[in-house]
Amino acid sequence: MLKSFTNQTIVVVAPGMTFEIALVLGILAAALVLFVSEIIRMDLVALLVLCTLTITGLVPTDQAFAGFSSNAVITVWAMFILSEGLTRTGIADVIGRRIVRIAGPREVPMIMVIMITAATLSAFMNNIGVAALMLPVVVDLARRTRLPVSRLLMPLANATLLGGLVTLIGTPPNLLVSEALFIGGHQPFELFDFTPIGSGIVLAGILFMALLGRLLLPKTRAERSRHLSQRSLRARYKLQEQTFMLRVPVNSVLVGKTLADSRIGVSTGLIILALVRFGRSETLPSRQTVLRAGDGILVKGREDQFRELQRWSDLVIEREAPVLKSMVSSKVGYAEVKLDENSPLVGELVRLAGFRSRFNVVVVGIKRRNTYRLTNLAYVPLRAGDRILVQGELETIEELHKFADFSHTEVLTNEQLREQYQADERMFVVRLPKHSELSDATLHKSRIADVFDFRVLAIFRDGKLSLMPDGDEILAGGDLLLIEGQPEDLEVLRGLQELEVESRVAPHLGKLESERLTLMDATLDPRSSLAGKTVGELNFRERYGLELAGIWRDGTTLSVDLAEERLKVGDALLLLGPRDRLQLLSNDSDFLILTPLGQQPPDTRRAPLAAAVMLAVVGLVLVGYLPIAVAAVAGGSFMILTGCLTMEQAYRAIDWRAIFLIAGMLPLGIAMQDSGAATWLASQVMELLGDKGPWAVIAGLYLLTAVATLAIPTVALVVLMSPIVLSAMTELGLQPHTAMMAIAMAAASFMSPISHPSNTLVMGPGGYRFVDYLKVGIPLTLVVFAATMILLPWLWPLQPL
Repeated sequence: MLKSFTNQTIVVVAPGMTFEIALVLGILAAALVLFVSEIIRMDLVALLVLCTLTITGLVPTDQAFAGFSSNAVITVWAMFILSEGLTRTGIADVIGRRIVRIAGPREVPMIMVIMITAATLSAFMNNIGVAALMLPVVVDLARRTRLPVSRLLMPLANATLLGGLVTLIGTPPNLLVSEALFIGGHQPFELFDFTPIGSGIVLAGILFMALLGRLLLPKTRAERSRHLSQRSLRARYKLQEQTFMLRVPVNSVLVGKTLADSRIGVSTGLIILALVRFGRSETLPSRQTVLRAGDGILVKGREDQFRELQRWSDLVIEREAPVLKSMVSSKVGYAEVKLDENSPLVGELVRLAGFRSRFNVVVVGIKRRNTYRLTNLAYVPLRAGDRILVQGELETIEELHKFADFSHTEVLTNEQLREQYQADERMFVVRLPKHSELSDATLHKSRIADVFDFRVLAIFRDGKLSLMPDGDEILAGGDLLLIEGQPEDLEVLRGLQELEVESRVAPHLGKLESERLTLMDATLDPRSSLAGKTVGELNFRERYGLELAGIWRDGTTLSVDLAEERLKVGDALLLLGPRDRLQLLSNDSDFLILTPLGQQPPDTRRAPLAAAVMLAVVGLVLVGYLPIAVAAVAGGSFMILTGCLTMEQAYRAIDWRAIFLIAGMLPLGIAMQDSGAATWLASQVMELLGDKGPWAVIAGLYLLTAVATLAIPTVALVVLMSPIVLSAMTELGLQPHTAMMAIAMAAASFMSPISHPSNTLVMGPGGYRFVDYLKVGIPLTLVVFAATMILLPWLWPLQPL
């Protein structure tokens, strides 16, 4: 095909589709599907792409791992360390707080100053780190100025993304487009090549957010701002509405039992706030506290769920039912299976592993390090090598050896079972009275298995035996149930029925607040190791001495049945506990604290030193004495050497997921270039836009990149787009720098809470919904696009090859 632009005529030969091109495009398509669906972690997808390219011969083995030693990857992890050094020494916090004081209490100046501060810091620091650093500062400003925090946090996140466009080290996409230029045989970008156009875009973005964008931010949730006071937090999470008192009667079977033995908390999902005895209260009492007659137990949770469990107390134990036991024993068997190290069940909690749905068996015990565990199994995480005792029908048990999840399977004899597990002693029969309130209820709704580790092995009804009933089985009056568990737990159930419910507890709650019980709002750090774990698995009471009272996610409050909720970055967490324990949490790197509790300010004695190191890195690169990768590594090393941060803190500061994602995807860019796939895709773009001139091609590539940020990680997207842009510019006979600069600007992702960690981080604390990001992000993306298209011809005019 023939294209003509201005005074030059360019002959473009579109390559035909070859097997190699088709294979590369197939791998690309599969990677994109996995990125969008999130079936597999993004960094793992990148590693699978790397392995596939090597196995298929699309990338030579000596280049397969070249991404890990590329200058871009080295600079990215070194910048994580430099940013952490600035944060740890308090320099960024000092700068942020002092500049923000200039704004005063008005919204427009406040937004502008916050955005200028965040953008300036992001030009030289990792933008995720800047967002995490500024988040508590901005929340505190909102509290003091009475401005809704939802009007300030999204501008903060957008500013960190805009600021990253200003320098080569501001964001990984900038480094990656520069690396792509170098690999393609072109002059790479220098440190401040991005500054003229990036500064213009930052200015346009700040003006848009301060004048128009803020009007698109949530208004109706202004009164819901969560960070004003303890009263605001109680109202936000409906804490007082779900608080009631349980009173222990004088002759209750619970008298003399510990709180742990009473199962008051685990049986109903209730949070025990305090124990009130003789007019005095003990906040968050120990699980080993012994109950006495007349004790008041202040709890938070659903009263109806508590009353649901009480209905189980009318079960009648049938002391003699040998025939039923014999019938079931002849049809139900046990096996001990060893969990294979490659099983996807490794790391899962027992209750979430799905043994019933996957293998049609239930877990009744776990052997680990020669120790057996037979109770409270629901929240035990499975480990490779665990020996798991499972129970099921004999036919099912005998088929377990066929599953790859288990490296070893042993069917146990009755003698082995009695010797190792005392199984027969744990089996008993109960009868459901004819007019029981449990009639017509399902086993699942009763929660009996979750709470007491009871397993209903069989139901005998109207002369018929139903083995291993599932959770949807409906109970009927007169049923005989063969249960495996501890018979004494039925006594605890009767004790729960005896508890008296008192709904009026506002004075007690106020008294507790005046003593030691405090509420604190927090969110997960973007690099927190807790993301993806369930609340039950973490066990906040045992781990931190605190209770998780609620989660704010996607614009809604979660305050009941939290045990199975998996924590996500962006969740806002309401933590409840003594003030001293909450203050200790301020030093935990897994959390960002949003409610001020009078924490000590950071030690800033090394702040001047950290600032000098950062300035030295920039200066050495600017004068051309050292390459950016060498200067960044040297700067990070000096930060550690001088005590600005420790080696352990440096390792933790690196977002290894991002490093593996970049290094794993770089070979795909090489394969696209070498196989001709990039040229083929570029020719398709030229067919569509080539007749309209080079600027139309650049604009089309820009918009494609900007839209793709909704679903594809920006670093992976830049790696994929770079060879296409290089090929398109080669076909046009133009230097690629202008188009590559456009792609770098397009990689700023404003339109989705999941497109960048900075966006995700503010979602929970700001109370945002997905639609809020679209309402602000789409027009902001168009503003940045317009600014880029206006500034590029002036700052980066097209040059022939």
